[in-house]
Amino acid sequence: MAISDNLKVFSGTGHPDLARSICTEIGMDMGDIEIFKFANDNIFARILENVRGKDVFFVQTCVPPVNDRFMEILIAVDAFRRASAKRITVVLPYYPYARTDKKDQPRVPITAKLISKLLFSAGVDRILAMDLHAEQIQGFFDGPSDQLLAEPVLSRYFLESGMCGDKVVAVSPDTGSAQRVRRFAKRLNSSFAVIDKRRVGNDDKTEVINIVGDVKNKVAVLVDDEIDTGGTMINSANVLLKKGAKEVYTVATHGIFSKNAHERLEASNLSGVIVTDTFPRPNNFPKLTVLSVGALFADAIKAINEETSITQIFK
Repeated sequence: MAISDNLKVFSGTGHPDLARSICTEIGMDMGDIEIFKFANDNIFARILENVRGKDVFFVQTCVPPVNDRFMEILIAVDAFRRASAKRITVVLPYYPYARTDKKDQPRVPITAKLISKLLFSAGVDRILAMDLHAEQIQGFFDGPSDQLLAEPVLSRYFLESGMCGDKVVAVSPDTGSAQRVRRFAKRLNSSFAVIDKRRVGNDDKTEVINIVGDVKNKVAVLVDDEIDTGGTMINSANVLLKKGAKEVYTVATHGIFSKNAHERLEASNLSGVIVTDTFPRPNNFPKLTVLSVGALFADAIKAINEETSITQIFK
């Protein structure tokens, strides 16, 4: 099908490789935009081509410094709006501040909601994201949104590798991810288990209370939406191996790998780490396998541009 003349895809500085992958899948060149900082640390964006009446998609992964990347979005959106773009969709492969999604302590913010308010106040018409940390975040948006799921891409890797069926158990690292893991286990035709744990403080320190499900003599696959510092996955792998699992893999949509997490994961008892390319790939990480979601985003962008359903993308 021919590409619409009114479709434009631009990228912030966070992860231009993913934006280029999306454009390659669509069959188009990436839009031309200039983003830089002045000497006084102010961010500046200038669109270098005509976007009047265009359907604009701005792709940005908020890698560190997260707040700078987010400001790029707001400033670029303002530039697109003032340049008379017909519609502006912000593509957030990873939604920033997603873990601050509820008031679980006294006198704390719900920053995930604030992020949405800032985006739509800046002039965003629509948000396209992937695997939000919590389903309720969709209710924070003051306009249309779509959430893509990486499950088809991630589960296909295990099916094609032969890691499926009775010899595999999909494991949720906490009770909050149980629904996601149940769907993943169904795709692999495997059983699933849940690690019951509690978090200690506001960092990644956790205490395992119990494992619900049978992991003995099985290949355990830890499933989550993101891997940040890696502590949860490393500790969970150790517990699973002690409970009799043959080996342990971890799979997640977002490989954030904060604070040199990739080094700790490489040195851990995990047999492999599988993520998508919503974040740039770290170097010197042989255990890592990165699967592309460029085609998923490309299909979604084309569907939104053509005003057709994106339901088939989830299959």
